[in-house]
Amino acid sequence: MSFGSKIAWDDTVLPFQLDVSDMRGRVARLDGVLDGILKQHDYPPQVEALVAEMALLTALIGQTISLRWKLSLQVQSKGPVRMIATDYFAPKAEGEPARIRAYASFDADRIAQGAPFDQVGEGYFAILIDQGKGTTPYQGITPLAGDSLSKCAEAYFAQSEQLPTRFALSFGKSTERGGGEHWRAGGVMLQHMPKASPFVATSQGEGGILKPEDLIDGEAGENWNRVNILLDTVEDLELIGPSVEPTELLVRLFHEEQPRVYDSQPVRFGCTCSEDRVRQSLSIYSARDIEKMTTDEGTVTADCQFCGAHYVLDPETVGFEADQDNGD
Repeated sequence: MSFGSKIAWDDTVLPFQLDVSDMRGRVARLDGVLDGILKQHDYPPQVEALVAEMALLTALIGQTISLRWKLSLQVQSKGPVRMIATDYFAPKAEGEPARIRAYASFDADRIAQGAPFDQVGEGYFAILIDQGKGTTPYQGITPLAGDSLSKCAEAYFAQSEQLPTRFALSFGKSTERGGGEHWRAGGVMLQHMPKASPFVATSQGEGGILKPEDLIDGEAGENWNRVNILLDTVEDLELIGPSVEPTELLVRLFHEEQPRVYDSQPVRFGCTCSEDRVRQSLSIYSARDIEKMTTDEGTVTADCQFCGAHYVLDPETVGFEADQDNGD
């Protein structure tokens, strides 16, 4: 792909509703966010693609939740890619951007040729919601299912939330005129609006994992099938969106469903790490533990896995015994 510089709808999530079929959705476009996430690491191409897909899912899912603080997505796997973790931080105030960060852990010597999802083995997909201090975090987990991270997310919503959900995603490297390569991603998320009395699935699903179509029947099922057939016509370049506005895409796909759009939400790459947070994480260790962590240079070091920030601390000032000294 090759196109020009920054576009007005880059790094945004646009909420919409399809009035005829009683569905809600989101259109996301990521550009600078992915650059901020991926430039911190030297990932193999397959791992970059997985992180890009996970970040896109996080942007779409995070915007659907009445979130006060943080949404986290995690994949834990026995494959070459052991873990993918993302965080979505809610805007601090109206009009401000949400922030996303992500990273992956992997065994470089086990990465093989093939599709990115081939690097993910048996494991689970999890969503965690933390509404901040004084609240109990929510966690939902489902086994990894399907042939992509988006299929895993669809299975999660069907299995854990009984909420029919569909993702259509596209992501890859683009080349600007006169510039280098960078990652872009775009996607559409569809969800059937939840009812006051939710449908209880009678099917156990293939392999014990529910799919969206297992959750709805009758008129709702017909609406779901019709809208998904329309979404199947979308092209990759339309999803990534260098030349198609999100509103134009919705009209192109769903004009007979009477799409209604709301204010778009800007998203940015952002990390919450700080020296204070590092000190807090080290406060559980004794002086003996801290001594074992001390380098030959006489310092304790810590690296943020999300943004690559490097912290160098005086061992005398960290650990719970140092905290007790400071409290006296």
